[in-house]
Amino acid sequence: MTLDRFSINQATLKLAPFEAVISALGDIGASSVGVWRETIAELGANAVASALADAGVRASSLCRGGFFTSNDAAAWSAALDDNRRAIDEAAAIGAPALVLVAGGLPDGSRDLIGARARVRDAIGELEPHASAVGVTLAIEALHPMYAADRAVISTLGQALDIAEQFPSRSVGVVVDTFHVWWDPQLAAQVERAGAHHRIASFQVCDWLTPIAADALLSRGYPGDGHIDFASITQLVRDAGYTGDVEVEIFNQSVWDDDWLTVARTAADRYERLVEPYL
Repeated sequence: MTLDRFSINQATLKLAPFEAVISALGDIGASSVGVWRETIAELGANAVASALADAGVRASSLCRGGFFTSNDAAAWSAALDDNRRAIDEAAAIGAPALVLVAGGLPDGSRDLIGARARVRDAIGELEPHASAVGVTLAIEALHPMYAADRAVISTLGQALDIAEQFPSRSVGVVVDTFHVWWDPQLAAQVERAGAHHRIASFQVCDWLTPIAADALLSRGYPGDGHIDFASITQLVRDAGYTGDVEVEIFNQSVWDDDWLTVARTAADRYERLVEPYL
């Protein structure tokens, strides 16, 4: 077994400076990282690209774009402009995909259908630019508990309903185990995604219970919770996905731990619970 397809998403090492993340990858023999836009805002896209190139590390994705469900015309336009910048940033650092989190219901709104329609419309505005610079817009469905405040796209099927309206080279989907493991339609939807070459990113972490007071922080290392990684990984494999696999964990105790220990633990769980089924 190897770490050829292993990627550690920066969120897993949230408190570590970018150079420490790159160093940790070198220490464990890995060469892929999921980059967050905060790093680009801090260092600049050219500096991030140079640091990756110097270390022989590739960007597996850029997180994140999206948040374009506002029903205010000025806010919606501003969100599109920010996403165009994000697309350019992804291209600048060589990230094949920009992960999109749709956004939740606008303040005071209960119009879930309308919010989802704005997601489709926004992607329609952004797709030509993404296609022109060679970046795939990767729509990430989030667990339904986030529908109100973070993502009105709640299932892989909903994400595919939008993605399939555009060319596969420029719009795809994210399969994130934390968000999709519960879905009774998961096998059929992953197969559907594979048939049309729509899987742009595969992210793994476990579902921990009890849910944390901040539901964002209930992710754990693979093997610490309830998710069957073998079966989901096999689905993604059989769908034809051959890209990197990002370990992406939001968890305060993980963030507070020694950075190299976190990287080693994430790599170990990947090697034991994910990689054998790719």
